[in-house]
Amino acid sequence: MRLQTKAIHIGRGVDPSTGAVSIPLHTSTTFERGADGAFPSGFEYTRDANPTRNAFEAAMAALEGGHQAIAFSSGMAAISAVIEGHPSRGRIVVPDDMYFGIRSLMDETDIGRRFDFVPVDMRDLDALHTAVTGADTGLVWIETPSNPLIRVVDIAAACQIANEAGALAVVDNTWATPVLQRPLEFGADAVMHSATKYIGGHSDLMAGVVVTPEGSPLERPLRMIQRHKGSVAAPFDCWLALRGLQTLPLRMEAHCEGARKVADALNAHRHVKQVLFPGLPDDPGHALATRQMSGYGAMLSFIVAGGAEAAMAVAGRLRLIVRATSLGGAHSLIEHRASVEGPKSMAPAGLLRVSVGLEHPQDIIDDLTQALDGLA
Repeated sequence: MRLQTKAIHIGRGVDPSTGAVSIPLHTSTTFERGADGAFPSGFEYTRDANPTRNAFEAAMAALEGGHQAIAFSSGMAAISAVIEGHPSRGRIVVPDDMYFGIRSLMDETDIGRRFDFVPVDMRDLDALHTAVTGADTGLVWIETPSNPLIRVVDIAAACQIANEAGALAVVDNTWATPVLQRPLEFGADAVMHSATKYIGGHSDLMAGVVVTPEGSPLERPLRMIQRHKGSVAAPFDCWLALRGLQTLPLRMEAHCEGARKVADALNAHRHVKQVLFPGLPDDPGHALATRQMSGYGAMLSFIVAGGAEAAMAVAGRLRLIVRATSLGGAHSLIEHRASVEGPKSMAPAGLLRVSVGLEHPQDIIDDLTQALDGLA
């Protein structure tokens, strides 16, 4: 069964009691016992298991080629669960250009005090090898493409380095989705998604999910954190995510095509210093992305000549593209990451990050062009 078909069918079938083609939404928090006190349906309490959540987990495991998926209330809940649940209590190697939520987790919660986080540019495999070996490293967190510098990391090589040092390698696959990239095939020990983004695809749900291969040492700890710490994905969010999965392959095709056209247009504009997008032939990550991805994604960043003031002026003149946090929805979104992330941000002052949506690409280009043309 091919991915497009799996996205529609896995975890879902025609409802036997009604004949409904669309999967039912099960909101009940509790389930009836049988006469013997057991649970003939297999469900007891929705924190432990829920039919709608089970369906979403089955679908995500199938799309990533994994054994099991564990769905959480948000991407950050999923990230936190992996950090807390990995068997080793040693240090954690993270990308220096990381999703800013992880940096906030390190700086503003007890996780930063309980674990030793070591940032490294994971494109430099020698630097990664040095960071991972010679110390009690338990986890290597890989993000590719990265946020917001759109760096591409060699998943197979990074996972090999981690595993040879006795560490687990977990890949954040939010931006690529299983449509474009399947890290388990490159040796990853788990794959994480913020399902809030492309999986849901409509900016109307919040969920996270971790997919593990068979025999993973993460599987049971993650399931226990999900159940006993209560960070489960809500049934309605899972239902929305299942709806989103049905169109994910088609949406990603359109997202990627639009992003390529937008990147080409920005690359030719006189007020743009640089476009960060692996689909451009001269991008440092182009060759690697071509090898390990089936498309280049729909996230790009561009650096406006003139620094932060010029970048903010461009964002302020946009009429179609929405200035908002997040990504992966039908609307194109833009954000000045340095001002959002603060002094620890790796984003250059003039950088604007764009989530290319599903509007007609030329309309997106026209909006960016008129905003850039307004610069002196």
